[in-house]
Amino acid sequence: MSATYLAIDFGGGSGRVMAASIHNGSPVLEEVYRFTNRQVDIGGYIFWDFPALWADMKEGIRRAALRYDDIRSIGIDTWGVDFGLIDSNGILLGNPICYRDNHVDSIPQEYFSSHSVEEYYSTQGIQVMAINTIFRLMSMQRNNDPRIACADKLLFMPDLFSYYLTGVANCEYTEASTSGLLDATTRDWNRVLIRELGLPESIFPEIVMPGTSRGNVLPHVCTELGLPKDVKVIAVGSHDTASAVFAAPRSDEGIVSAFLSSGTWSLLGIVLDEPVLTEKARLSGFSNEGGVGGRILFLQNITGLWILQRLVESWKKRGLVSDYPSLVDMAETSSIDSILQVDDPVFSTHSDMESVISRYCLERGLSVPQSQGEFVLCVLQSLAARYAEGVDRLNAFLPSKIQRLNIIGGGSNNRLLNRLTEQACGIPVEAGPSEATAIGNVLVQIRVDTDSGC
Repeated sequence: MSATYLAIDFGGGSGRVMAASIHNGSPVLEEVYRFTNRQVDIGGYIFWDFPALWADMKEGIRRAALRYDDIRSIGIDTWGVDFGLIDSNGILLGNPICYRDNHVDSIPQEYFSSHSVEEYYSTQGIQVMAINTIFRLMSMQRNNDPRIACADKLLFMPDLFSYYLTGVANCEYTEASTSGLLDATTRDWNRVLIRELGLPESIFPEIVMPGTSRGNVLPHVCTELGLPKDVKVIAVGSHDTASAVFAAPRSDEGIVSAFLSSGTWSLLGIVLDEPVLTEKARLSGFSNEGGVGGRILFLQNITGLWILQRLVESWKKRGLVSDYPSLVDMAETSSIDSILQVDDPVFSTHSDMESVISRYCLERGLSVPQSQGEFVLCVLQSLAARYAEGVDRLNAFLPSKIQRLNIIGGGSNNRLLNRLTEQACGIPVEAGPSEATAIGNVLVQIRVDTDSGC
């Protein structure tokens, strides 16, 4: 019996609805609909436009339903940490705030001035980053945000979309693992910490694992979108990194492989069965995020192609060359030896990235890029140098050194970055799949479908 699975993948700049079917034992993907995801500045805060994303997701599903009459299930993945709050009637209490909003920047330092960061890491297992959900909630609590008092449930972004499709409120494990509120060992909420923060325990719903059915799409939604009445929503690796890593090529026997999920962020690490919660791991910059099958993604969060994306956006507005293949060609014929510390907070800005890079180089006595090609080369070789540093740090935790690096996600299409990374790391690089997130999303759905005997 034929079957079509829908992978709905939300990224920081765009979202898409992908349809997948199985041919010769492998998923074949088709993009049905792509749409813009905007960060909106209102009153000095940066929000996601959830109603627009919801409407676009529905439009994509509607188009898929017109094209395929055998849709079996839907899986949703997004970025991490961000959330919405719903009241007891299921009403969304305001648009979710974007992780790039800076109103929480001072919260971690204030909190850990009176709390042990070592103790925190030994339970949560993730690096302290202002973007983590815990600090947004602390900020809301401190400011007596009325949404906390009115909330019935906290739902991360993929959980929120799932809720309005099914009416079932729960949180998927891999997404929740980015919050700073999950016990890395038990894979459940750290309720001791939640109580200590004064947050209402009741708003934190059940944690479900990838591969769990979240229920059927609501009848009125099926009617609206033209879906069959038995279409299920499946909890996939809802954090896009978890889905991407699940699609990474499996290691050959005896080959130690690391993954590099390359996009706006770069996530470099290895898949483990249990978390590493030592002080050495914390000081080395590693987090223990959730993976499909309850596994642990022992990884570093690295500023990724965000810097290049900001450059390209600026160049496009100015009418300069802005397509990636042409820019890579320009970089390959350029020369500059400056290396940026890409994780420096100065590069997380929405400001003009050319000016940020130029000022950074001037202040440190580095050569300042003069052309588009030099800017691109500077960014890509800086990323490659940071990846090499990450591989070296990872090797310190492994009995055998990493022998291969699998680069997955959209960044795997950048041939120059792949080559520079291979040179910097001194190990072979295997590139692809570029659609790793959507493939990993679909693979979980197929596993559920197959296990159910369908």
